Amino acid sequence: MPYYVAFDVAHKPRGRIDENLTQLRDYLNSNDFICYNFLEVPITEESLKPYDILVFVCPDFSKISSHEIAAIVNWIEDSGGGLLLLSHAGGDKGRGSNLSEVSDNFGIIFENDQVLDETQNLGLENIPLISSFNIPHPITTDIDSLCYRSGCSLSIVGSGAFSIADSNETSEPFSCPLICVSETGNGRVCCIGSYEMLRDKVGGGFQCNDHSKLALNIFQWLISDYRIELRSKMDVPTPVPQTKITSTSTEYIDSTVPVLSDDQSLDIDISIKISKKSELMKLLKTFKKQINTMKKTVDKLIDLASTSEEFASNISQEPIPEESFSSEGTQKIGALDQTKKDFFDISEHEPELSALPPKPDSLKKSDSNEDSITPAPILKPNVKDKTKKELKNEKKGLESKLTSVQDLLNFIDKKHSSGKLNDDEYSKRSKKLQADMKKTKKRIDFLDKLLEK
Repeated sequence: MPYYVAFDVAHKPRGRIDENLTQLRDYLNSNDFICYNFLEVPITEESLKPYDILVFVCPDFSKISSHEIAAIVNWIEDSGGGLLLLSHAGGDKGRGSNLSEVSDNFGIIFENDQVLDETQNLGLENIPLISSFNIPHPITTDIDSLCYRSGCSLSIVGSGAFSIADSNETSEPFSCPLICVSETGNGRVCCIGSYEMLRDKVGGGFQCNDHSKLALNIFQWLISDYRIELRSKMDVPTPVPQTKITSTSTEYIDSTVPVLSDDQSLDIDISIKISKKSELMKLLKTFKKQINTMKKTVDKLIDLASTSEEFASNISQEPIPEESFSSEGTQKIGALDQTKKDFFDISEHEPELSALPPKPDSLKKSDSNEDSITPAPILKPNVKDKTKKELKNEKKGLESKLTSVQDLLNFIDKKHSSGKLNDDEYSKRSKKLQADMKKTKKRIDFLDKLLEK
């Protein structure tokens, strides 16, 4: 009997089953699970009903609303749902998320830190090897060791929750929870501070040692006895397939839609053969819900664009990625373009530098123009709209950034000296950081001149 897993994609996850979690997806699909991209905004008990497990893979500068949290908790306790929360180095503060507001309902929180171990690791201190499993548990059955790549620690803050894997005594922080579980009502919850343990094609990722076994153990454990009973009695619906519906009575063939210019039109040829009226109504309702969600998002974006000339100008200069919307459909201007990651968010490509502080709020807007050909967009503030207090706050944020960049330079110097970073990589990263420092100092000098007037 298959079980259905919803991977949330509405809250800007760093991990996606069609991008960097494909090995996990394929492994689960071959072991009686069916993985879905979960698109619902906002999340409701009704939208969760067809799914047996809900997964949040490190939301990035996006937060789950209080109404969504309440719906998730009710779904777990009443319907026996399973919840998997995966975070990253820095926890909620480092990622601008609020997974702890969800996990706190089950006695668990994610800490704002990174687990490092200079003694037991997979070549880098932020990829520690752990083997401290506290008590026998289905999730750690037949597991000898794990690689806790770029992860934060957890804390137990309520009864009913407990840790099943801890950091080493040689780690920093030492002997702290890394994998925590809780059983509440009819459902189950598992929290892990490292989503990168399940990532594709990275050292310490999904292909590492016992990680595939760990993943299967987690998802099998998250299916509670109550949920198995509901599913076996067909007391819960099954999700509508997202790309292809195959059965004796229904066939849905998805079409590829090309990109069109403004003066072109498109005839979409979608072949649908449905023998029952109920099946047609179900499919149409699904389409209608998707359209309504998109319409609300577009309306809010239009309202926002119409109230800000600067924001409208930015839209005309470069496209807005769809993942830059919050769960309410509102644009997060502070993290507008995630494809332009700065040095405060480089763990996707440079894992050894992932223990970094979040970008100061005062920098997020100015950093969106870092790739411009000339420095003018960065150095030219809108003086009319900025008070001296705002200029001072911006300067303070830039000074904080300088300190962080200097810390990074010291960090890679240490790695290079110890032989853990080769000359080419060291030169490349050092030049980038020094250029960033130069640009930041220039901006600070400019602000000083404005403040002197």
